[in-house]
Amino acid sequence: MKNLILPILGTILLCSKMSSAQELKCVFDRPDGYAPISVMGDHVHHKGGWMFSVKNMSMFMNGNLSATTDVSNETIYANHMVAPQEMQMSMTMLGVMYAPTNYLTLMAMGNYTSNSMDLRTKMGTDFTTQSAGLGDVQITALVRILSDNRQSIHGNIGISIPSGSIHQRGDTPMMMMMMMMMMMNTQLAYPMQLGSGTWDPSIAITYVGQTDKFSWGVQPSYKFRIGENSESYTFGNQLNAVTWGAMKLSDMFSLSASLTYTQTDMISGADADLNPMMMPLFNTMNSGKSQLDAGLGVNFYVPSGKLKNFRVGIEVKLPVYQDVTGIQMKNTFGGTLGIQYAIGH
Repeated sequence: MKNLILPILGTILLCSKMSSAQELKCVFDRPDGYAPISVMGDHVHHKGGWMFSVKNMSMFMNGNLSATTDVSNETIYANHMVAPQEMQMSMTMLGVMYAPTNYLTLMAMGNYTSNSMDLRTKMGTDFTTQSAGLGDVQITALVRILSDNRQSIHGNIGISIPSGSIHQRGDTPMMMMMMMMMMMNTQLAYPMQLGSGTWDPSIAITYVGQTDKFSWGVQPSYKFRIGENSESYTFGNQLNAVTWGAMKLSDMFSLSASLTYTQTDMISGADADLNPMMMPLFNTMNSGKSQLDAGLGVNFYVPSGKLKNFRVGIEVKLPVYQDVTGIQMKNTFGGTLGIQYAIGH
């Protein structure tokens, strides 16, 4: 992690020096004033400022990988009875931000998550498992470190509250004595659960720079998994680093591009209700990955009138590199659509 964080911090300091050389006031009431809509905790507010947001983040998976190579169903059937085919994950997030002082902004975000996974048995039977409900709640304090000519730096310190269920169950066909039968109310795979089941602290630092027509930023973050949940496992720690650039097209529209690197450690422990021989996603040895995503976004911002500070953003992401541990599903597409409204900005 240090090998990645240090160059990012160096980039932040270099960009800060470049931005400080300009004597223009940094402004955020413009379409590219914030990061792409998928980036969380990217800005702070002045004392008394509020912001409300609604976002939907979706992810689609199709097929399976071993390391960086596609894996066929036949390869999976050599050691398992079931092969995952497709998966859709959708998370609708409600967020609120409030600044009690000029140096501190508080943020809370809850979400409703729904998952759907299509699978195929070794005998050729297709079936679908689904899960839905409230996910974990994130509470974050954003501390202003620097706000000067054309630059802003702040730190993020947060905690994820384990409000999401890790006991999602469903009906799945199983093979017994060469006969296909339906197993009722069985535990679903790790990716189908709605939360982590543990209290997970996180830290981040965010830098934003700007000129009259362009803006850019960097945000490295790290989430720690603390303890073991009630099902006797712990999700892996996660490093996330995103960098972006945006171009202001007018007072109302901007375009953005981003690169996001994510490194997730393996799951430790295991859920005793999940037989690792049944399917790859029941085995914790098939967890942990590295991924690089490229994103493109469009932002619409209302600069004046009754809807001043109302923003609509959309961003699509495509994976350009994936390296998984063991056998895991292959990410194919992701997207975020959101609205934000600031008061007292």
